[in-house]
Amino acid sequence: MPPRPPKLPDLAGERVDHRFKALPPDAEGLTVGELAAQRRNLFTGGFTTPVLALSAESVAHNLRLLETYTERHGLAFAPHGKTSMAPRLFDLQIAHGAWGITAAVPHQARVYRAHGIARIFLANEVVDPVALRWIAAELDADPDFQLVCYVDSVRGVELMDQALTEAGARRAVDVVVELGAGDGARTGARTEDDCAAVADAVAATRTLRLVGVAGYEGEVPEADPERVRAWLRRLTALAAGFDKAGRFDASVEEIVVSAGGSSWFDAVADVFADLPALSRPVLKLLRSGAYVSHDDGQYREKTPFNRIPEEGALQPAFRLWSQVVSRPTGAQAFTNAGKRDAAHDVHLPEAQVVRDARTGAIRPADGITVTGLSDQHAWVGTDEGADLEVGDWLGMGLSHPCTSFDKWQLIPLVEADGTVVDYIRTFF
Repeated sequence: MPPRPPKLPDLAGERVDHRFKALPPDAEGLTVGELAAQRRNLFTGGFTTPVLALSAESVAHNLRLLETYTERHGLAFAPHGKTSMAPRLFDLQIAHGAWGITAAVPHQARVYRAHGIARIFLANEVVDPVALRWIAAELDADPDFQLVCYVDSVRGVELMDQALTEAGARRAVDVVVELGAGDGARTGARTEDDCAAVADAVAATRTLRLVGVAGYEGEVPEADPERVRAWLRRLTALAAGFDKAGRFDASVEEIVVSAGGSSWFDAVADVFADLPALSRPVLKLLRSGAYVSHDDGQYREKTPFNRIPEEGALQPAFRLWSQVVSRPTGAQAFTNAGKRDAAHDVHLPEAQVVRDARTGAIRPADGITVTGLSDQHAWVGTDEGADLEVGDWLGMGLSHPCTSFDKWQLIPLVEADGTVVDYIRTFF
């Protein structure tokens, strides 16, 4: 692993204050490291509600599972960092074998660099000249820094070349041609001829170097196993065709072939395993990011491990704790967590457990359903006889990690007995 830049931010040295939701008021002025060392209990240690917690055991399990999965299938791994934007989790992912971290936009790449990430896969075409000047400066300043970026249009290549030339870039930016997932899909060149035209445009520059091909199978229209695998075979055939035609830069030591969200990585593993030998070694790069926390909705339903249970199972790591603040009728209750605290773009939170305000005992949330969210309230429906009163804590599972992390700047990492062992800082 290349060395990281010096003088990394000291996240443990950051002071706890009003910026961070739910942290104990009496911790004001402590550093994050000092607070973590106190190993407070989430329920009795002064935290206020609502509070989002990550299960330490589930995060550790998920990190190990994807590490062994990618090793077993001969894949390199650059998990998408936009999911968490959490350098502490990036470090753990790299410690568990990740090649680097994927970004979607230049701002994310800047956060990664500020926290020492030495390899970045930027899964978008970048045409902003200011961002390209920053990329050129980073590459020129650090010979060990590696960045790979999408290109998907001749015009995009022209804009990149112009900006990098004007910036006086000394190192060429490594690029991969993005193959679009089909008509009506998101970004990417739509046909193989379009991809070839983009590759030719790259070859005509001195500021860009073609190192591979990539795309995102999650955008395949009406995605099912057959359609996804068909598109992935187009991607691997594109790589083989480019290689046979000599389109990859002669200085390239390793050809990059990359795909993989969090819903179809089993198909990626299967198709990439059949990639024929190319003229140079191939970096088969998977980019799934949601696995680190998993969830209780979107990815619980879509995870490939549902199709391949023999490979293991991810564990949902999020639990949002809120407190019942109103019980106006026998059929209704309200807690103090709402849209500002919980992901709600795909599914509503799922009521899972209740912590009794009188005894501290935790019981299943039988007969309790989250029916809606206001900005600062969860609307809760309760069946007749459901055991829930004002003051109880309601523990909820969340759907869609990408819109769960971004509502919290400092998230307690909690062991099963409620002990907070660390804090996860996010940078959205």
